[in-house]
Amino acid sequence: MSSKYAEALPVDLLSPKGTKKFDELYFELRSQEKRVYTDEEVARLPHIGFAHVHYREWSVRAASAERLIARLKKKDRTLAILEIGCGNGWLSNRLALSVNGDVTGIDTNSPELQQAARVFGHVPNLAFISGNASHFHFTSTFDVIVFAASIQYFPSLSSILDRAISLLNEGGEIHIIDSNFYAASEIDEAEQRSADYFREQGFGEMSRHYHHHAWDTVREFRHEILFDPHSLLNRLRRNKRPFPWVLIQSRK
Repeated sequence: MSSKYAEALPVDLLSPKGTKKFDELYFELRSQEKRVYTDEEVARLPHIGFAHVHYREWSVRAASAERLIARLKKKDRTLAILEIGCGNGWLSNRLALSVNGDVTGIDTNSPELQQAARVFGHVPNLAFISGNASHFHFTSTFDVIVFAASIQYFPSLSSILDRAISLLNEGGEIHIIDSNFYAASEIDEAEQRSADYFREQGFGEMSRHYHHHAWDTVREFRHEILFDPHSLLNRLRRNKRPFPWVLIQSRK
């Protein structure tokens, strides 16, 4: 399925060179973690059975999605939305059904992207493209760009945010949800925890593809923290939302 915001090329021809190994590792790990879902399950996401091993995770992601949708609805105008790292397309679908505008999802993970096109291909204002957003040729720009649980797969936060900002319309916004950021002093320990986890799962090579980004880099950009789980008020409330919600603004 093509998008008016990108070159109309077949999905299976657009995966960039050098990503196949990562894609294979990623998909195999997700399968082992029980994060690969049937078409029927994907169609219902973010809602999933209470007994599912990732029920709590999806409860968090459902809440994040609804808060994002509520904000975008307040704009009360037609939006061009890009989700970078859309995976199986569930959030792109929710945005397309809930917000006035056109939604494009981009990812390099062919199996999940094919599933997204298969499950949500009937949605008229939704399109999926296969490619790496870092250097993919888009034919238009966007009002909103979303990274949902995906920013950690980009090695340089500065580079991908610079790239995303270059794709924004005047007054556009980048929303980063469902991902952690770290103080500089925390990164080494976080990297070690991730390396230990990947090694225990039998996917030690994934450590090279999973990146821990610093708050210091976020502060280099015009930004706003729409939700901070570590604020005193949220700690006192014992808020169960573990991830920050970061807004990066266009430079114009």
